[in-house]
Amino acid sequence: MAADVVDNPFFARLWSNMTSREPETVRRLRRENLAGLTGRVLEVGAGTGTNFELYPATVTEVVAVEPERRLAAIATRAAASATVPVTVTTDTVEDFQTDEPFDAVVCSLVLCSVEDPDGVLRQLFSMLRPGGELRYLEHVASGGARAPLQKLADATIWPRLLGNCHTHRDTERSIVGAGFEVREGRHEWVMPAWVPVPVSETAIGRAVRPA
Repeated sequence: MAADVVDNPFFARLWSNMTSREPETVRRLRRENLAGLTGRVLEVGAGTGTNFELYPATVTEVVAVEPERRLAAIATRAAASATVPVTVTTDTVEDFQTDEPFDAVVCSLVLCSVEDPDGVLRQLFSMLRPGGELRYLEHVASGGARAPLQKLADATIWPRLLGNCHTHRDTERSIVGAGFEVREGRHEWVMPAWVPVPVSETAIGRAVRPA
């Protein structure tokens, strides 16, 4: 989320409803995105805390950043029942600071909504220990006939209604541009390709900060 978008009651209500009815296609990708994580993890844009129950026991701590106060309240309740220790903060990722590097950073459906994804990714790179991982599951720019739909959505009402979500971002290029090395990555459709929704195509992957 952008630093100035932290009080969005419409989006908070919408996102709460959407995550409570999340399709198995998305849940499966969330599980895969978190599999094998260890140590201390920073989760960016935690939303309602959907990921919390999916973290493996090898994670020793999750620091979850969620600046929208209504979503953060729901995430805090989810943290209380998580099987790993989770602390929720209402800082924006742009304002978040840490003295201790993280072993991993998790971004799930959030880099589409930050104001400056290139700058945020550079910041996340600096918060990782050398060899640390970025796990990402993100809406990405599509090609073909869907691309004009995404560009139209981004230029009109979509970001206003969906918490500053921009559907036509080349997030993978931004990840590489921030200094990460992508070790695994692929695209997945969370809805049938014929459905005219601009956020059907996602990228899931694992990138590292070089040692």
